Amino acid sequence: MAMQAARRANVRLPPEVNRILYIRNLPYKITAEEMYDIFGKYGAIRQIRVGTTADTKGTAYVVYEDIFDAKNACDHLSGFNVCNRYLVVLYYNPNRQFKRRDADKKQQQIDNIKAKFGVSTDKK
Repeated sequence: MAMQAARRANVRLPPEVNRILYIRNLPYKITAEEMYDIFGKYGAIRQIRVGTTADTKGTAYVVYEDIFDAKNACDHLSGFNVCNRYLVVLYYNPNRQFKRRDADKKQQQIDNIKAKFGVSTDKK
């Protein structure tokens, strides 16, 4: 066990690797117990969040206790077949998640400023 901890201390991980995995293409009827069975094989899990709304169905977030367990799960489960669906396992990237929302917010701000100052970009 001490040998494994010493080996992990010397490993340098890529910057995108973190403890949170984002999973897509899940079966809609997958249960939390099935998620724990699939992802728990790779290490201790702190939390699993499965999407329930129309926009988030088929997706989940899995938070591991250890970053190396998350890396191992991502490496082994990406492309794993569950109920005839191949899982897409990615590292959580908050910048990618909020990019679309930020773009919409900025466009709304631009529209408000245009309306405030009476600027129109319509070509006649």
